[in-house]
Formats: sequence, C-alpha cells, structure tokens
Amino acid sequence: MQDKTPDEGTEDIEQWAEGAHHNVLGLAGMLGVAPEQYLQDPLALLPGLQNYVDRLPLSEFEQSDWITLHTDLTSYLGDFLARRHEATWRRVADESSAAGYRYIIEAKGLDGNVHRVEPFDVVMEEFENLPIEIGRMIANAEVSLHVTPLLDGESLE
Repeated sequence: MQDKTPDEGTEDIEQWAEGAHHNVLGLAGMLGVAPEQYLQDPLALLPGLQNYVDRLPLSEFEQSDWITLHTDLTSYLGDFLARRHEATWRRVADESSAAGYRYIIEAKGLDGNVHRVEPFDVVMEEFENLPIEIGRMIANAEVSLHVTPLLDGESLE
C-alpha cells in the first residue's frame, strides 16, 4: 500500500473507522448491549466493558491477549469520541511508526481549536497504570481533545 497524506487517504480512514465501529458493535453484543442502545448512547457500553476488564485475568495474559484487549479498547475509545464529540479519525504521517503513519482522533475543542489524540496511546497508558479504568481512559482522551471543561481547585471552592 502506498503511503498517502491524510487528505488522500480518505478511503483508508473510512475503512479504519468502519472497522473500529464494527468491532465495538461486536463487543457490545458480547456484553449484552444492543446495537441500537450503543448507537443512541456510547456510554451505555461503559458499565459492561468495565465489568468485563475487571474480571480479566491480566496476570495470565499472553501477548496475543494484550493485543486483542488493546484493539478492543482502542476501537471503543475512538468510536466513542467520534459519536459523542463529533470527532473524526485521521491518518497522519509518522516516520517513527513502523507503518510510516498513525491513526489519530481529531475534534474541535471547547476553545474552538482543533485538537488531536491517539487512542492507541491513551489505551497503552491505561495498561501502564493498572487497574484499567474505562472512565479514566475516556476522560484522558476528552481532556486531550479539549472537549470537556477542566476544573481547577479554585473552581471547586
């Protein structure tokens, strides 16, 4: 496959986004969340997904298990952001990546500027800070995209 700029890779991006969406719908079905329910509110999957990861025997995971879990959580996070915050998947060049590019999520923040986050990295950060917390994972991505207001200590007084 030829390396393409983000603007030229529209078909690749659409396939990527569609693949992530189908993966999430399969995950939702496995966890008892109907596709219609997920489509109406992607947060509907959060309790079941959290319960699922809480019960996983992470200490017994092999590399293939980690890859599968990483793929599932990345799919959910990206699809969640796309549906909840009108974010879009983008393909950006990255010479440090083995593929020469990365898939990121881009959204217009509350400040009116466009911000980016890489769902792969957000999920990997969860793996480095066990236990996995789906809500924290979502919050970290939302903060990176500036789609949620930040409260400081003075705001809470």
